[in-house]
Formats: sequence, C-alpha cells, structure tokens
Amino acid sequence: MSVWNPDNIRDVAESIGISSLNDDVLQALSSDIEYRLSQVLEEALKFMRHSRRMTLSTQDVAQALRLLDIEPLYGYESTRPLRFGEASIGPGQPLFYVEDEEVDFEKLINAPLPKVPREISLTAHWLAVEGVQPTIPQNPTPADSRNQELVPKGPGANPNLAAISGSDNVTVKPLVKHVLSKELQLYFANVCNAVLDENSDEYRAAALASLRTDPGLHQLIPYFVNFIAEKVTHSLKDLFVLTQTMHLTSALLENKHLYVDPYIGSIVPPVLTCLVGRHLGSSPEPLAHYPLRHIAAALLGSICKKFAKSSHTLKPRLARTCLKHFLDPTKPFGASYGGIIGLQAIGGTEVVRVLILPNVKEYESLIREPLEDDASPKKPEAEAVLTALVGALQELEDDTLGTNVLQNGDGGNQRERLEEKVGPLVAGRILEMGRPQFVKAILDA
Repeated sequence: MSVWNPDNIRDVAESIGISSLNDDVLQALSSDIEYRLSQVLEEALKFMRHSRRMTLSTQDVAQALRLLDIEPLYGYESTRPLRFGEASIGPGQPLFYVEDEEVDFEKLINAPLPKVPREISLTAHWLAVEGVQPTIPQNPTPADSRNQELVPKGPGANPNLAAISGSDNVTVKPLVKHVLSKELQLYFANVCNAVLDENSDEYRAAALASLRTDPGLHQLIPYFVNFIAEKVTHSLKDLFVLTQTMHLTSALLENKHLYVDPYIGSIVPPVLTCLVGRHLGSSPEPLAHYPLRHIAAALLGSICKKFAKSSHTLKPRLARTCLKHFLDPTKPFGASYGGIIGLQAIGGTEVVRVLILPNVKEYESLIREPLEDDASPKKPEAEAVLTALVGALQELEDDTLGTNVLQNGDGGNQRERLEEKVGPLVAGRILEMGRPQFVKAILDA
C-alpha cells in the first residue's frame, strides 16, 4: 500500500486528458512516485548536510534533481521563505497556495525614488607589486581570498556530477596559491625547452636574452628557481644541462626588473654544487668540467657583489664553504680548484691575502706528487690547480701597482724568501713569469 494518495494521480491524469485509469496502474504509479520522491529528498538532504545547514532549501532540491538527471524546477530561486495559505474547497479537501504579497499603490507611488546610478568609468590600480597584492579597496581582502580558495573549481568540482558526466578524474588542488596564466605557463615551458635544446644555439640564445630583459616574469621566479635546483640535482652527470642551468641562473640575476633577493638562499646551493661538486659530468677528459666551475665561480662572485648588502652573512658563509673544499685533502682536485677560484671571485684581494696565501705552502704538498709523476692520471688536474693558485695570487699584484719594485741588490735571496712563503712549486712558477712586482706583492703581503 503506497503512502501517496492515488486520487492525486487520477486528478493529474484527468487534467492531461486521460479520463480513466485502472486501479492497478494507479497503485503502481503511486509506489513509483513515492520511491522517486524519497530518492530526491535523500539527495537534497545530502546537499543540506554538506552545506552545514539545518534547513532544507529549494536550491538543495534543485541540485538533487540535477544530480539525478531530472529537469530542475524553475521559479523558486528566492531567498525569502515561501508562505503558503490554506483554502477549503470541500469537506476534507484543503487546498494550499502561495500567498502573494499585497502592494499598496499609494505607498508605492509616494515612495522615494532610488538613487541615480553612477556613470560607468574605468580606473587603474595595482593588482600586485613585486608579487604582493596591496590592500586597497579594489582588491579582495585576505579573508575573501581564503574563502575563494576553499571553493571547488573546474568541471570536476562536484564528484557526483563528474561521475555522471563520465569525467570522474580526481582534481588536485595546486600547492601554490596563485595561478599562472596560460601565457606564462607557455612561456615557462618554451624557455625551459629552449635552454636545454642542444640542437639550436639561436633558440637557446633567444630564450636567455628574453630572461635578461623581460620585465613581466615576477610570478615565474620560484618556478625557474625550482627548475634550476631540480636539474642540477638530477643531472650531475650531464655537463651540458649543468652549464645551461648556470646560464639560466645568470640570466635571471642580470634582469634588472626582477626582485630575486628572497630567492638567493635557494639559488646559491645549485651554484655551489657546480663549483665544488666532487664528480661533475661523465666525460673521460679530466678537465672537461673545469669550464663549468669557472662559470659557477663568476656567478657566485656576481651574487656576492649584488646581494651582500642585503644579506650580511652571505659572503662569510660562501667563503667558509669554499675554504673547506680548498683545504680538505680528501676532496678531488676539481673540488679544490672550485674552492680556489670561488674564494677569488667572492672576496678578491682581501680574501686571497687572508685565506689563500697562508695556506698555499701547506696545500702544495698535495699536488707535488702528481706533478712530478708524468704517468699520473691526476697530473692535468694538479697542473690546473697550480695555475689557479698562481692566478689567485696575482690579485695581490694588482693591489700593489705603483709601489717600488725590488732592486737588483735586494733580490739576492728573494727565491728563498718566496719558497718559504708559498713553497717551491708555486715560487718556481711565479719566478718563471719574470714579474718583480708580483714577487714583491707576495713577499709584502
């Protein structure tokens, strides 16, 4: 026995021209209507509970009908609750209707006119400055932004609707709060592909040139920094990728329109890896990775020169790291070479005088044996380290230009003094250059 009254079904049937219905048909239709209504109400209650409400609204019913692929009702989208009146058309036959609001024409005519709407105008305001949204009336407040983040977006926002439509893919909320435009996404992808393209030098040069001059890349800075760190971490055996990531880093730092101070802490580790890494590249040539270390050293010097004022501990920390790799006897010659040229790039003359010159004689013992053994596979790298030491010491000569040089009578024991200062290998290399000013600068340091 159905709860639904069969007389209602008979009335609807007569209104559309069906004059007679079998009692069995009425009972079947009553049962089906009862099932359909309970199904709609169950779905509507789900929408109500998920909305954290205790009152069922017409919007919940409309969403339930849409979910069940039933054409929703129209004309009941009202924020005010509907008031139903009751009229009796006979014994036991109440009729419910929606009460219409009575309007007094006199009050309506005498009511004050609404304000004249303002003319349409356009004004400009800052949407974001250096990636930070200013708190002005034109921009949404932080509370509005947080509420907007919680609203599901996209065709898969409602999992039930997505399942019905067949696109039941799970949508993952992005980790970042801002969303890149399609143009910036395309630009980022093209630049990354161009920088790592080994076949087209022009394509690669154009991408780096754009990074050096384009003023609208503020939102892409964290993405490029993450890209650089990821490529250096996972491509230590690929010299081409490491070299191009250093060129990419240099292009970002050379862009005068970008504010990269907050990202220096994330940019320095990949540069240090390319400078003092133990094993870079997979080439059998022992000196293949040395040009990469030179690029990283120049980049590190540029970072210190540009950002040392904003970060007072940047230069001491970098100098400490490079000195550690320079003096550690367990490090390969490539790491020591990177430490030497890194110290030279970081502090110039003062760092060479304080950190490199007092340790040259002690370090010379590490490279003497490979240099004296012609069959040693480490001889080319030891020779490069010796050249780097002499090149770093030349900073002292540049600092003493214009002073009096040694006279012939004063230089009788200069070789002994120089060997005592920097060791026989470095002293011999310096004396071979035939530059008295250089010798005097080292002896006076």
